[in-house]
Amino acid sequence: MGKRGSRSQSQLLGSLTKKQKKHLRDFGEEHPFYDRVSRKEAKPQTCQLSESSDTSSSESEAESEPEQVSGYHRLLATLKNVSKEEEEEEEEEEDSVTDETEMNLEDGDSDISEEEEMAAESTDMQGSVASPADPEGKDGHGPPGTSEESPEEFTDAKHESLFSLETNFLEEESGGDSSLKASQDPFVQHVNTKLKEKEIQAVATNPRTTHQLKWPILGQVVFSSKFQKLETFKPPKDIDLKSVHLQKPLESTWIKTNSQFLSGPPKSSSPFTPLQKELFLIMNSYRDLFYPERTALKNGEEIRHVYCLHVINHVLKANAQVLANNSRRRSQKLGVGDDDFRDQGLTRPKVLIVVPFREAALRVVQLFISLLEGDSKKKIIVSNKKRFNGEYGSDPEERPPNLKRPEDYEAVFVGNIDDHFRIGVAILQRSIRLYAPFYSSDILIASPLGLRTIIGGEGEKKRDFDFLSSVELLIIDQADIYLMQNWEHVLHLMNHMNLLPLDSHGVDFSRVRMWSLNNWSKYYRQTLLFGALQDAQINSVFNKYCVNVQGQVAVRNVPMTGSISQVLVQLPHVFQRMEAESLASVIDARFNFFVNKILPQYRDAVMSHTLIYVPSYFDFVRLRNYFKKEELNFTHICEYTQKSGVSRARHFFLQGEKQFLLLTERFHFYKRYTIKGIRNLIFYELPTYPHFYSEVCNMLRATGSGEEAAWTCTVLYSKYDAQRLAAVVGVERAAQMLQSKKNVHLFITGER
Repeated sequence: MGKRGSRSQSQLLGSLTKKQKKHLRDFGEEHPFYDRVSRKEAKPQTCQLSESSDTSSSESEAESEPEQVSGYHRLLATLKNVSKEEEEEEEEEEDSVTDETEMNLEDGDSDISEEEEMAAESTDMQGSVASPADPEGKDGHGPPGTSEESPEEFTDAKHESLFSLETNFLEEESGGDSSLKASQDPFVQHVNTKLKEKEIQAVATNPRTTHQLKWPILGQVVFSSKFQKLETFKPPKDIDLKSVHLQKPLESTWIKTNSQFLSGPPKSSSPFTPLQKELFLIMNSYRDLFYPERTALKNGEEIRHVYCLHVINHVLKANAQVLANNSRRRSQKLGVGDDDFRDQGLTRPKVLIVVPFREAALRVVQLFISLLEGDSKKKIIVSNKKRFNGEYGSDPEERPPNLKRPEDYEAVFVGNIDDHFRIGVAILQRSIRLYAPFYSSDILIASPLGLRTIIGGEGEKKRDFDFLSSVELLIIDQADIYLMQNWEHVLHLMNHMNLLPLDSHGVDFSRVRMWSLNNWSKYYRQTLLFGALQDAQINSVFNKYCVNVQGQVAVRNVPMTGSISQVLVQLPHVFQRMEAESLASVIDARFNFFVNKILPQYRDAVMSHTLIYVPSYFDFVRLRNYFKKEELNFTHICEYTQKSGVSRARHFFLQGEKQFLLLTERFHFYKRYTIKGIRNLIFYELPTYPHFYSEVCNMLRATGSGEEAAWTCTVLYSKYDAQRLAAVVGVERAAQMLQSKKNVHLFITGER
């Protein structure tokens, strides 16, 4: 009878509907929570519901009927016989039933007494605590603590506690924070630098003070600062690893990791190359740095090694400080104030490394592993390494072997060249966790596009940039490539750096540094900017967004010989200067000058086979539309042109069926095709990369011999193109051309 009775009660619970609620409440036979009890986490909720109900009915007013209590007890007896199979089904239906139940409670329970509402609240709270059988830690309202994670990217949840800074302690002494050595550490001095409100307010109006020095390897080095103090220094002849305050494992691992760049019979006394030594001295002083002579062929890997050393050194020191303070708080030493424990930012990510391709991210992570592992027999723990190698590595068979491209092209576009990625890396002592959630990461490695898609834009519902709030070290490597990708993504990133977060993300505010709470993080952020060229847009980012309290250092070497000296063909180069009143009016001035002065000279059919090289895509679109409107005989190639369209345009141009060919700089950057059939060359604007000038000019060699006498080259420039002009013709000639009263200048190359 007992089993049959319980089965009938289960059927009664299963048939419960919204319309029955009022009836059930009035007569006390059943309760609106029956609906949740029958299909959800029944045991803990009903137990608490029964106890709460007893209490509430004993304290209720006179109109509460005693039948209510018996009704609850009857339900309790029913639920004790629920089978395990039913419980499994209940867990599967949990999410859908939760929403339905909450709707029911909100829509139909306005008549429920206050006592019953209190009982429901206590049931939910205690049920969520006392339900260890729940596999995902849910209490009927969705998983807690996972709202910031993107499920398709951040899947490493099992190592969360292992790499948590809050729950780990510094078990072994690593130099001691209280030692004299620590007080001389540049990291400690930097984070302990105290700024005053007056100094912060004066930054906006203070002129930038500068001082120029000549260093042996870097050359002309400009120190600058918007704060009152400007300190400069010169590199010592020799440095050892102890003098640069490297954290414990790095002193032994760096020499092996960097051995490929060290030359000399006895592996010279210095652990750095001359270039690395000067760069690391600047990095280790926590000044901002702009180095515009980083090339993939010459010194790219050398520089990557030294900034990875700085990153790991910074992260290990910062985490060691947190873990040491965890130990001190656990021991509860007397006389230690709360301010002594302020050792972190508002969010955990400390370092952001921006690189253009997945291959670069792969090399950075491999360097991290090498720096932590070194030549020790004990391998470090690297979680998700196999997945990382699969997603960021490349298959050598994918690259066609018969392509002949310049050496610099092969060096830039090596490996996996996908430009949409982001990955979090957590480091704890000598363990690395890849694919860590952003808010559990120490280091973020991403491309500008990967960051742009997660930062989002104004008005977008799904966007997040809180993880950038406490970045202490920003590295933008190969900045020149972003000019070819999309520079707007870099500007968008810089505009969202070090803003106050919109959410607390579980931070312990008693551990947050005061300058971070004051929203002064940008004055403590070190920015390292590496590129292959001096460009106005890159200079603008460095001058506008880098306001480090320690000051800025920029390498400003001028090119004495330009890339025009690398032109091998005999060719007259006519440089025509156009006048522009302001930087904003240059675009229109260039277009009008080209249409009115240059293009009429080439409309004649005799001037066929004319290639027009256009660096800006917007200028390309404007010219293309004008050529269509004027019905000129032309074809065009840009980075978005299909492969068949490119072949067709090249064929028509070679055969002379099309008089003009419009070519974008980004197409040349990504493809490096040799355009055959060029007789007349027009540079609508000077190229971004100076060696592109000589490359395009040397394409005339692919044209048949005997036509050299008819070749021409015309270049448009203005006073705002001074940097690009100097890179092409040399700084002395550029100065003469910009100051001369003449607007036309002629160079002839290839003379014997």
